[in-house]
Amino acid sequence: MKIILILLFSYLLGSIPNGYILGKYTVKKDIRKYGSGNVGATNVARIAGYKVGLIVAILDIAKGFLAVYIAEIFLIPQYSMIFVFSAAILAVIGHNWSIFLSLNGGKGVATSVGILLNLFPYALLIFFVVWVVMIISTKIVSVGSLLGAVSLPLSILFIYGGSTDNITFGLLIALLIIFSHRSNIQRLIKGNENKMSWPPRGDR
Repeated sequence: MKIILILLFSYLLGSIPNGYILGKYTVKKDIRKYGSGNVGATNVARIAGYKVGLIVAILDIAKGFLAVYIAEIFLIPQYSMIFVFSAAILAVIGHNWSIFLSLNGGKGVATSVGILLNLFPYALLIFFVVWVVMIISTKIVSVGSLLGAVSLPLSILFIYGGSTDNITFGLLIALLIIFSHRSNIQRLIKGNENKMSWPPRGDR
């Protein structure tokens, strides 16, 4: 019962739609109806400004970190780390397919960052370097997110060892991020993916 409650809590925590809430509060808009239609920090930044987007990013990162932190407190060492990994995955699933938004949501990057910050901080550092370098060079956030996701299982493998649980977890996080970016991948192929001004030129 404890495991089930923790897993349910992780999904519900991940489902909290910070981008939607902040969009309604700050600019009185349903973020889903503008830009990419996504409730993640990138689209919020486009519609509501970079400051609001940053707040959303921090809150979404906190969801991932807290999901892992709570799972570790209540499940370790009594239960296997597999259940902590499961809680982390469910937090990302909740973010991407929120029960509060009719199973719509974000793309899981910020929430995954919070998870990695807790579980695999050095893999997160590599992810962040790849993400920043690609955004600066291409001005396209999705390129940084996709290539950062690809780096995750490799980073976890070489830095933390090749245990089946670690590699499976890294692959699942990467696949969730890549799957949630499928519309971005289509736009990248067509050459019409959205670009962001970088560095920011101001706030809205």
